[in-house]
Amino acid sequence: MKTILCYGDSNTYGYCPTTGGRYEKSKRWTTILQNLLGDEYEVVAEGLNGRTTAYDREDVWKNGLSHFKPIFSSHKPIDMVIFMLGTNDVNADLFLSEQQIADGMEKLALEAKNHAPEAQEYVPKIMIVVPAVILPDYHNSPFADQLDDESIRKSNAIAPLYEVVAKRQGCIYVDCSHRLEVSPLDSEHLTEKGHQQLAYILRDAVVENL
Repeated sequence: MKTILCYGDSNTYGYCPTTGGRYEKSKRWTTILQNLLGDEYEVVAEGLNGRTTAYDREDVWKNGLSHFKPIFSSHKPIDMVIFMLGTNDVNADLFLSEQQIADGMEKLALEAKNHAPEAQEYVPKIMIVVPAVILPDYHNSPFADQLDDESIRKSNAIAPLYEVVAKRQGCIYVDCSHRLEVSPLDSEHLTEKGHQQLAYILRDAVVENL
């Protein structure tokens, strides 16, 4: 059995934009991916609302870099890590540039590469997924106070920078920035259809690379 660690934010957690709660387990992309891949794979969902790539927020425990090692070690041995982060990094209060966001993703990839030999003696394959862009009509979103027009611009600007990181670090690159349905209710969380779309895209990427 091959183990896949899905390390992400609220869209990996399964945040539901309709209720403000969580999609039932069967509707989350991680569960759908598990069903598509079958019993030869174990898909581990590690999604946290508000998680950044590598930067502190008011809740410092949402720094993806700081908490990667214990999560990785909790689920080892791991054959593939899927990183899908960056949506929270564009929030206006963090004042991060798109290059800093890409740097955060690169730090995560390096953390996986450097920690894995110590934890399990080999480096898993690493997949960097560009998350869905935040919709430009965010003003009526319940998260509008966290966003501004620069947030939208940066959300659209990180894909090519993530691709550079992936090539430099020898990672698999999957651009989902404009391939997933995002709810107009809050402009940043996936609909049920979006979760299905993501699962099928990543199923193909996993089968091709693992």
